[in-house]
Amino acid sequence: MSSERPSDDTNRGSSIWQNERVRRVILYAAILLVVFLLGLVPMWMTARERGRELTSTQTALRISTLQNTLAGAAIDARQGRYEPARQATSDFFTNLQTEIDRGSDSIFAEAQQNALRPVFDTRDDTITLLARGDAASADRLTELYNTFRQAMAGTPPQ
Repeated sequence: MSSERPSDDTNRGSSIWQNERVRRVILYAAILLVVFLLGLVPMWMTARERGRELTSTQTALRISTLQNTLAGAAIDARQGRYEPARQATSDFFTNLQTEIDRGSDSIFAEAQQNALRPVFDTRDDTITLLARGDAASADRLTELYNTFRQAMAGTPPQ
């Protein structure tokens, strides 16, 4: 009873790297991976650029929304519509506070945040004037609007 061993010729050909078909499949897979990456990298760079553009556009939109809310409140107050002006002014202050509280994620630079913080000193008085229907509130809102625009432009308020 002798045990028969397979010949060394069959063992030699069983190595995965010696099989021509396997080497060809691995080569094709490597080429396919390189082609995939050549297509992926430009698309990734384009998507990253579009993401930065989107962030920039959203920032500009949020600033414009704040400015338009305040401008609308000033116009309403000039026309004697004090309640819509009061609501818009309240929305402006709430949204402005939210943006400033975001800190480093805020749409405002540090210098703009510092220029806008004193605006909150007049919040209660302005809203009270609007609630009373006082005509002086229109002038106060116009001053507030100009202060906001100057802070956005980076010029010191006058």
